[in-house]
Amino acid sequence: MEAADKIAAVEKYMRAVTNKDMNLIRKIYADDATVEDPVGSEAWRGIAGVVEFYQKGFDVGAKLELTGPVRCAGNAAAFPFCCTAGNMKIQVIDVFEFNSAGKVVSMKAYWGPENVTA
Repeated sequence: MEAADKIAAVEKYMRAVTNKDMNLIRKIYADDATVEDPVGSEAWRGIAGVVEFYQKGFDVGAKLELTGPVRCAGNAAAFPFCCTAGNMKIQVIDVFEFNSAGKVVSMKAYWGPENVTA
């Protein structure tokens, strides 16, 4: 998978979350994907778990905006962004790992209380 393909996947992801597009979320993630948000919490597993996780974000009106360039290495992409939900803002770095079909198999979100403002 080329860097341009990884960057395009991240851009689709940003649009999918901001536009509450669950069909696009399903296209981005592999059926056996995991989501760990934040790192250290219980992972959401499989496409059903992924959909449940994103539905919770959709329900609170989460909007995402990239705050820096996507970094690509090996089968992964890392990217900084701000998640806004109501008055709360969270500065996050996500890391996607891709399978050979170009689907996200792992998403890990790096943030903690020090990255949250209200």
